[in-house]
Amino acid sequence: MSGCRQPAVPITAGPASGPGPPRHYRASHGRTLGLPLSRQLPTTDNATKEDGPAPDDSRERTPDDTTTTTTDPDRAAATDTDRGTATGHGDTAAGGTDERDAAGAGPDDTPAAAGTAAGGTGAGDEPREDDTAPAGGRARAGDDADHGPGQPSAEEESAKGESAPAGRPAGAEDPAARPGTGDPADAPAPARTPDSPAAGGDDGTAAGGAPEGSRPAGAPERPERRGLRGPRGRWRAEHPTAARVLTYGTTALAVLLVFTALVMPNGLSRFTPFAFTRVPGEAVVAAAVLLFLPPRPRRWVAALSGAGLGLLLVLKFVDIGFYSVLSRPFDLVLDWILFEDGHSFLESTIGGTGATAALIGAVTLAAAVPVLMTLAVIRLSEILVRHRATATRTTFVVAIVWITCSAIGLQIGSTPVASSAAAKLVKDRVNRVEAGIEDERKFARVAAVDDFGDTPPDELLTALRGKDVLFAFIESYGRVAIDENPEMSRLMSEALAEDTDRLDKAGFSSRSGFLTAPTTGAGSWLAHSTLWSGLWVDNQRRYRTVTASDRLTLTGAFQRSGAWRTVGMMPGVTRAWPEGKFYDFDAIYDSKELGYRGPKFSWTPVPDQYTLSAFERLERAKKGRDPLMAGIILASSHNPWAPIPRMIGWDEVGNGSVYHAMKEEGKDPEEVWKDPEQVRTEYRRAVEYSMDSLVSYLEEYGDEDTVLVVLGDHQPVPTVAGEGASRDVPISIVARDEAVLDRISDWEWDEGLKPGTDAPVWRMDTFRDRFLTAYGPEAEAPSASEPESDADADADKNADPDKAAKR
Repeated sequence: MSGCRQPAVPITAGPASGPGPPRHYRASHGRTLGLPLSRQLPTTDNATKEDGPAPDDSRERTPDDTTTTTTDPDRAAATDTDRGTATGHGDTAAGGTDERDAAGAGPDDTPAAAGTAAGGTGAGDEPREDDTAPAGGRARAGDDADHGPGQPSAEEESAKGESAPAGRPAGAEDPAARPGTGDPADAPAPARTPDSPAAGGDDGTAAGGAPEGSRPAGAPERPERRGLRGPRGRWRAEHPTAARVLTYGTTALAVLLVFTALVMPNGLSRFTPFAFTRVPGEAVVAAAVLLFLPPRPRRWVAALSGAGLGLLLVLKFVDIGFYSVLSRPFDLVLDWILFEDGHSFLESTIGGTGATAALIGAVTLAAAVPVLMTLAVIRLSEILVRHRATATRTTFVVAIVWITCSAIGLQIGSTPVASSAAAKLVKDRVNRVEAGIEDERKFARVAAVDDFGDTPPDELLTALRGKDVLFAFIESYGRVAIDENPEMSRLMSEALAEDTDRLDKAGFSSRSGFLTAPTTGAGSWLAHSTLWSGLWVDNQRRYRTVTASDRLTLTGAFQRSGAWRTVGMMPGVTRAWPEGKFYDFDAIYDSKELGYRGPKFSWTPVPDQYTLSAFERLERAKKGRDPLMAGIILASSHNPWAPIPRMIGWDEVGNGSVYHAMKEEGKDPEEVWKDPEQVRTEYRRAVEYSMDSLVSYLEEYGDEDTVLVVLGDHQPVPTVAGEGASRDVPISIVARDEAVLDRISDWEWDEGLKPGTDAPVWRMDTFRDRFLTAYGPEAEAPSASEPESDADADADKNADPDKAAKR
């Protein structure tokens, strides 16, 4: 029968006969019958090229030909190690499930001390989609038993070892008989059966009948099983206590990070111990969703949720900064430009190196938080699934507690126990974005309506013809300096009373009231544009809209009349300022054009006394000039209020070089800001210096035709003003000509530079129309427009309701 295959006949081995038990029987019993599949099933002629040459039947086959293990010595040793590991550490055989106990498995889903054998799955592992594996890729079923039916006994293995040639390990096969090492023509090909896959048999044998553990020449190395043999596993085995501390510590940090992101307030004023006693409902919902999602969607949901929660935590940190300076949250659409201003402020206060370091630290933190949060959520989701039963019960109990606390309104202090703060914050930001888009369209319509837009030039500001009208903004001069802080108000009131007496002696009179600014803490340009345009400009979008329009400004009214030369003294402008065209200035003097050769005082580029001296030198002292309308920004009272210049003789100002020694004598802002009380003291001194500069200027250069309008642009930062402070700023009109003040007698402003607590409070955007009406031809004042946005309504709330009738 040589030259043709043997007919398919059943082969009987030992007490069992037939093709052998089915796969699920072998898998469920943890071992096979020990026979190669090629001996259990009939052969077939459907051989492929990969099967090798047809078997040579001329050679008499013995029963041991198909059971003799052809094993590479190194792989055999590895297999023996696997067997020992499987036996010693409780690995399950062929499809079993590893319920990883305390021997190496922790709450962080760390692999157990030994992996699962032959397609088994450990607790927390995903079930395999296919229980088959490439040859050599999994341990053979029955490795954890001594030997099963049809397997050689220990005596037979010993006999094989004794018959091995000298120089070869016992039980090892002659290399010449190993598939792929001898002459292919001489090596008999294994019999193929219909159920024999090319990659290997179901009984653990490799293609060609070689049992698992043997590797044909040229075949890739089997990947090393992870477990105690990996670097991480070895370290855990050598340092079990440290491994457990690391495991539980990392999990605790993940829980703390997620909990903090969910319950942490976004403003320092709301940081109380009670804020961290809340139960976040978002965590309950997330746990329920993750527990019942399939594996792949669960990982995606955990990753995306972690990234989103990380971004939410970054937003809270940014909000804290904005509340600390602007008393409002960060605007996701409009406030990005303020980061550049913040960096410029840091450069001027702590230097370029410090500002760069702060920028790098902030960017690094903003990038790291979402990454760490994503890893934390993924880790916790894996722990939930690994302990599904316990996690499900716990989630159910916490959900009942949350619902109960929410229903009865349970609070600790004034903080509700049942919290959904994170979800509310996200909803609020989405609503703000939508409201901002709608507000832009609404504001554009309001800006297009101007009661004075078509006023003829000869009817504008007729009562001020021939006067030099100066509008001076004192940086951060707010109501807190007047009557909202008892100690500060007492000292500031004394200083203002002294300044009023000095003006009286110089022949000047004054009237004062309050305006409600559209911003607080910072954003001076918003206040400037609000006063001069007559529109409520409380955000950057509105600022861009109004400065790109052709609306008549207060400065533009002076210019349109043809009776004044308009100039802007802008020491705080240190770069290109295209918006300046909107204000219709004939000339703008920025920090470079003022001719200043002295030092910067923290953020302040030019001291106030020098700015007024430069205005006098560059414009007002010119012979044969036209009357002037000037917008003057006094920046010495800008945060951080240290060091502060002091008043000197006007003839000593020169080019400003005298201020070098003065700066060295001043205080260090870093030292000042260590003590909030000292910050408030230096703020008051800075405002006193700015007001003193103006009063001294009027004493030195004022005349019958000088009119001064002096006001604050906004309140100082909450460190000075306190939480919940109003947005009111003082405003005064000073003139030697009594007719100028008679024009505003119906305003009911108080005499002197200090408005009383009952002085009228107007919104700043109403001042333009009131001023143009008071100093124009005799006519009824145009009615003030109603607030056109929620922000306007909020501004009105800052005013005293009892004063509404005076508006």
